[in-house]
Amino acid sequence: MKELVEIRWHGRGGQGAVTASKILAEACLAEGKFIQAFPEYGPERSGAPVKSFTRVSQKQIVIHSQVINPDVVVVLNPTLLDAVNVCEGLREDGILLINSQDDSKNIRNKLKAGRAKVFVVDATGIALKNVGRDIPNTPMIGALAKVTGIVKLESLKKTFEHEFSTKFKPEIMQGNLNSMEAAYKEVREL
Repeated sequence: MKELVEIRWHGRGGQGAVTASKILAEACLAEGKFIQAFPEYGPERSGAPVKSFTRVSQKQIVIHSQVINPDVVVVLNPTLLDAVNVCEGLREDGILLINSQDDSKNIRNKLKAGRAKVFVVDATGIALKNVGRDIPNTPMIGALAKVTGIVKLESLKKTFEHEFSTKFKPEIMQGNLNSMEAAYKEVREL
């Protein structure tokens, strides 16, 4: 892992972008890393575009601003590809992780992703299969762990269990853990 990794999350209200950012940060903290996780809200309504940010570092983080030039961009909702410039500020050697069934080169060309590595995973399909709802955040953090290596999958799962075991029924908990594992295995580079 490089000294500081900055991640920008794009989602729609209710899909869990803010929660995913926090889960990732807490899992990295459990591994002894320094972290920041914070949202940027627009109109606060279900379905509206939402951004969230995560910073992970081996050293204390002294930056306290939005992530302008992310190393990684995570897109939880593929409809945002037509609505928002998700590649804005993405480092030339960055990573773009998209929730999509489309694994063609069309995504890369459409986004003008340049030399960035582009990965896709059907997080929606995975969430529907394992949890029964279109909430792609847990599959996306599983896929993120795989493509970046900044956190161990096991750390993510332990953090999720710690944070949500009293909130969710056991079958929902297990479905989310299964979703992380499935996306970790199924994510692919374009």
